[in-house]
Amino acid sequence: MSRKLTTSILALIMGTAFSLSAMAATPVNINKADAATIAKALDGVGMAKAQAIVKYRKAHGPFKNVAELTKVKGIGPATLAHNHGDILLGDSHAAATGSRHSRHGDVKH
Repeated sequence: MSRKLTTSILALIMGTAFSLSAMAATPVNINKADAATIAKALDGVGMAKAQAIVKYRKAHGPFKNVAELTKVKGIGPATLAHNHGDILLGDSHAAATGSRHSRHGDVKH
């Protein structure tokens, strides 16, 4: 295989991988969204977990912070860590996370 072809194939694979990871999760307001929206938006959260989130929210009121989601059966630290930047508690991303950290862990000033 020629070097030019190999480079082209590698570039295509890398571009596809980055595109798929960018589409993997979508920011979602877990205090307003229905179960179908939550399941579609967050990685590793299927319909059963999304329904559990909505059920918990209805029983206990809106989530005050993202960490509170670990009280929902089936939602653990790994799920939160993977989706943390896409879990919103309000209408704005910065206010929702309750954090001064960006999606990539950098402290905002």
